[in-house]
Amino acid sequence: MALSAFWIQGVSNILGVYEVATGLLLLSRIVSPRLSSVGGVMSIITYLATLSFLFTTPGVGAQPAGGFPALSAEIGQFLAKDMALLAISLFVTGESLQAKRPD
Repeated sequence: MALSAFWIQGVSNILGVYEVATGLLLLSRIVSPRLSSVGGVMSIITYLATLSFLFTTPGVGAQPAGGFPALSAEIGQFLAKDMALLAISLFVTGESLQAKRPD
């Protein structure tokens, strides 16, 4: 039991460091578009990974009485925000890559 708790905490710590590093790299756009583009790619990876949960997590899809498929309120709609955040990440990465290119 202690080993599994350590493993969960260890993975949580690694994810936390990854997310903070991603945010700092995105913020570095002020001084270095190159570093910001690395942060943008890291952000894209993050949101692609979380969006994969839409296809792998049970209970994401709901089948209302009308028969039209929808996202469940508990899980699916929580993950839907990641679609917008992925689009923003793609935009930020593109802007950073364009800024580092010489004119």
